[in-house]
Amino acid sequence: MITKKLSMLLSAAALTVAIATPAVARDQIRMVGSSTVYPFATAVSEEFGKKTKFKTPVVESTGSGGGLKLFCEGVGEKYPDITNASRAIKSSEIKRCAKNGVTEIVQVKIGFDGIVFANSKKAKRVELSLRDIWTALAAKVPVNGEMVANPYKYWSDVNANLPHIKIEVLGPPPTSGTRDAFAELAMEGGCKTYPDIKAMKKKDKKQYKTICHTIREDGAYIEAGENDNLIVGKLQANPDAFGVFGYSFLDQNSDVIQGSIIKGKEPTFENISNGSYPISRSLYFYVKKAHVDKTPGIREYLAEFTSDNAMGEYGYLTEKGLIPMPAADLKKMREHTKNLVTLSK
Repeated sequence: MITKKLSMLLSAAALTVAIATPAVARDQIRMVGSSTVYPFATAVSEEFGKKTKFKTPVVESTGSGGGLKLFCEGVGEKYPDITNASRAIKSSEIKRCAKNGVTEIVQVKIGFDGIVFANSKKAKRVELSLRDIWTALAAKVPVNGEMVANPYKYWSDVNANLPHIKIEVLGPPPTSGTRDAFAELAMEGGCKTYPDIKAMKKKDKKQYKTICHTIREDGAYIEAGENDNLIVGKLQANPDAFGVFGYSFLDQNSDVIQGSIIKGKEPTFENISNGSYPISRSLYFYVKKAHVDKTPGIREYLAEFTSDNAMGEYGYLTEKGLIPMPAADLKKMREHTKNLVTLSK
């Protein structure tokens, strides 16, 4: 009986110790986020794993919005160390982070990217205006002075110079930074070419944004998930369809797909880097400062990512389609990252 009681007491004590002892910290960097930044983060992670004593980081493609949501859930080994984003973090996301104790965030700009409107090389290459894109894809468009549900079925309905093929566009979901940037740069860019809608911005900014950013849901635009490679495959199977994704995927699949000419500019490395291509954006990743020195290797990973060898003009990320920053800007970003400068409130 005494032996049984002693055994029970020892078991209870062991359990108490186990509960009181904090779990061992992760020994591997974990990051989530943008499908556009994913190939770049993966390339750096693989190089980092080869060159250093640290484990190769785990990179998940969850979309920019999805990644920031996971990133902002809290501090500790359950939560990601880094999130990639194909847009800047929103003020609402900074507030959500702060609410959950994520108060020090380091923003790292890695370079530039263009959003392409592409189709199969089996089809004819098209030239589009931003107005063509918005008029084809907006949920509501002006007809005879009134905003009505989009009635256009064919590209030739939008512009007589475009082919008489059904409007079918494969693109990212609302959780994607590519979708956010496409709405802001392409959709709104075309929307405000209508004077009456442009004038609305001063009177009712919320209504203006709703009209300009809302994409139709009647089958003309098809959400293809966060996997841009899937869109590329579907374009090959359907030459009449178009796809929306980052320039890097066009660059890597230029043997089978082609980027449409937008406002007279092709989606090329040069046109994106000099800002003449109208649908271009900055790319980022965000680091949880509280995890630096807790998860092994974060400082070293940041040093690798911001190195000339990776992000420089002739770095290995340019081979993946990244449009690099000017050398002076990269130098400033490297110092900013090394010193873990956090976002101001």
